Amino acid sequence: MSSNLTVSATQTGPRMRSLALVPAAIFVVACTTLAVPTFDSRFGPADPTRFDHPAEPLAGQSYARDVQPILDRRCVVCHACYDAPCQLKTTSWEGLVRGASKTPVFDATRLTAAEPSRLYVDAQMASQWRQRGFFPVINEHASTPDANRTAGLMYQLLALKHEHPMVAGDPAVPASPDVSPGRANTCPAEDEIGAYEQRAPLAGMPFGLPGLDAAEYGELTRWLEQGARYEGPSPLPAATAQRVAEWERFFNGDALKAQLFSRYAYEHLFLAHLYFDDLPERTYFKLVRSTTPPGQAVKLIATRRPVDDPGVARVYYRLVADRETIVAKTHMPYLLNAARMARWRELFFDPPYAVDRLPGYDDATAANPFLTFASLPVQARYRFMLDEAAFTIMGFIKGPVCRGQMAVDVIEDRFWVTFLAPSDELDNAAARLLQRDANLLRLPTGSSNTGILIPWLHYARLENEYLRAKTAVVAGLVGRRAPLDLGLIWNGDGRNDNAALTIFRHFDSASVVKGMVGEPPKSAWVIGYPLLERIHYLLVADFDVYGNIGHQLNTRLYMDFMRMEGEFNFLALLPKSQRIVTRDFWYRGTGEAAREQVYGGPGTTLEVESNIVYRSGDAKNELLALMKARLAPVLNTSFDLGTVPDPALRAQLQALQGTDAASLRWLPEVAVLGVATAEGATATFTLLRNTGHASVSHLAEGSELRPEEDTLTVVPGVIGAYPNAFYRARAAELPAFVDALRRLRSGDDYSKFVRRWAVRRNDATFWAFSDGVHGRYVRDQTPDAGVLDFNRLENR
Repeated sequence: MSSNLTVSATQTGPRMRSLALVPAAIFVVACTTLAVPTFDSRFGPADPTRFDHPAEPLAGQSYARDVQPILDRRCVVCHACYDAPCQLKTTSWEGLVRGASKTPVFDATRLTAAEPSRLYVDAQMASQWRQRGFFPVINEHASTPDANRTAGLMYQLLALKHEHPMVAGDPAVPASPDVSPGRANTCPAEDEIGAYEQRAPLAGMPFGLPGLDAAEYGELTRWLEQGARYEGPSPLPAATAQRVAEWERFFNGDALKAQLFSRYAYEHLFLAHLYFDDLPERTYFKLVRSTTPPGQAVKLIATRRPVDDPGVARVYYRLVADRETIVAKTHMPYLLNAARMARWRELFFDPPYAVDRLPGYDDATAANPFLTFASLPVQARYRFMLDEAAFTIMGFIKGPVCRGQMAVDVIEDRFWVTFLAPSDELDNAAARLLQRDANLLRLPTGSSNTGILIPWLHYARLENEYLRAKTAVVAGLVGRRAPLDLGLIWNGDGRNDNAALTIFRHFDSASVVKGMVGEPPKSAWVIGYPLLERIHYLLVADFDVYGNIGHQLNTRLYMDFMRMEGEFNFLALLPKSQRIVTRDFWYRGTGEAAREQVYGGPGTTLEVESNIVYRSGDAKNELLALMKARLAPVLNTSFDLGTVPDPALRAQLQALQGTDAASLRWLPEVAVLGVATAEGATATFTLLRNTGHASVSHLAEGSELRPEEDTLTVVPGVIGAYPNAFYRARAAELPAFVDALRRLRSGDDYSKFVRRWAVRRNDATFWAFSDGVHGRYVRDQTPDAGVLDFNRLENR
């Protein structure tokens, strides 16, 4: 049930970037209240407690079987997670009865931190959400079919679309309602719905998309008329409950060593969708903090962040079933099995070290994991994160910090990531450095309310002191005791495909996948333990999506340092003569001070020559090729075009990927292409436009854009949670599709292109195409797949 609430300020055509240091507003919510008669006189006063507990469905009916699947296909595609329009979440019954709010979660202008409004966390019952300013979308007046329709916002919006459907075949969705990503938005509440319908009769739900078919509309109408009944969550199967009990015992050992490890695990896994792979039914779980031990009902500790003081003497770590629909933009699967438990015992329980006392939760501790977990071996901490490096990086890609252009303009549109190999020599040196200089690594996110200029200058000084200390340590090791060569790059221990990752940026969102996807990128990062830990705490564990402007902006500014450190590690492997040249190309138009922060400054110059033998004049691309060759035995290749089995299809996709920049400027960031084969099957591919930049070191993006450097990456399957366009073609038509795309030279050209090849918002087959994409996504990319988000679909 899409809404007309903006979830992004992106443009899906030629990328238009905000030039303001801090946008005046990321979300604009125009909520108009008109003086109209209330529903109280017709249906009696509302009862906010009506849905505090669900009513059993009528005989033969089931919410889980009959209703939620419709919501998943037609409503969750826009109403999920923090960027759910009006905060309305259709991912569960509890989300529906919580209702909606006129207050956006994402607000880059607030001077003080907002009160959190997390489903299942900050309130548990509908009446509690009413006290927090949420208004109902399901009737809370007298429970009669008439009242459930008339006073039910959800029904009224569905009926509005049913009465005023979109006209299939129109060149585009009409200008009213405005479906552009930057539109002003409306959150009509109860008695405001009449004025809303008069003002925008075409703005029914699903918003800006085809309506429900007769069967879907009838099913939801009956369910709403009968009082939105729900049977409640199903009990866990015995085998699943047993597995949960085993892991809760593991996470709640009494020894101080066990308690410290569990805190470390929780602060890294709190966003994870934990699952077991040896059970017939897959259930995802969240690791939470509770005041109660295993065997008792979970009593959630609802702090703003996982690093905040729980307020109790003993924390228990519990597994609770995730009751919401899995959506791609937040889905972070993490496997728990016997091998995982054995691995963690090997890393954290078997080594002979002592934990004499448990750390506290003050702001300084929360902002510095190197002090908090100083007792845990550095090697164990690094291996914990490295074993599932894609998941670790995914935290900042799919966590709430990544929402919005200002949050992700700190990274290039596509780059490769590798990791420093664990070694006793380097790890022990890192441990000594961290023990000595841990205070230099305190992050600027210790509080949800912070200033900007003074804190930022303070943390910039700390970073520079740390870089000087780190570079001195590195210079004392590499070249003599540790050769400066490819042996420094982790090879996945010969079996782990987390050794290489590709990160894509899609203007105001991003994706991370395993493997070295596409042609050699402009830049690359090499990440070691301190950097990996800092990225996680800066952007995931310490970040508060409800924090004030200072908290959010300092997070973004400090992430510049994280990118620069990763780039430094890559540059250090190049010949000394090529480091400055490569750095300068990455930072064109940037001042000398910023460039020296990456490499060449007082704390960032490594006067050690690389031990790699280079045979070409293009050392950067040669190094990327050498890295790829080193990691070839473990590289994930599922997103490589070389895996497409049909040679003719593969050749056309490779030709498509070679489209020049003059055509690419007219393409959206992320497009999903469905190709129908002669055998009657359909294959899914994703077209990812990589926007060229002179530099990504500034908040203001405009003059830094280099459209002549745009490139296209084409991959099998789905990458990106927010598609901007859907295309389709028969395999025999691909040469014409590729030719048409490569001839794009204007907006008019693109309009003609989409009229032939796109599945537009008002296409009569839109939902059939969408269902096909989702079906293949789940079939081919489990356990990573989830429901996609359609809030950024273009209308061109």
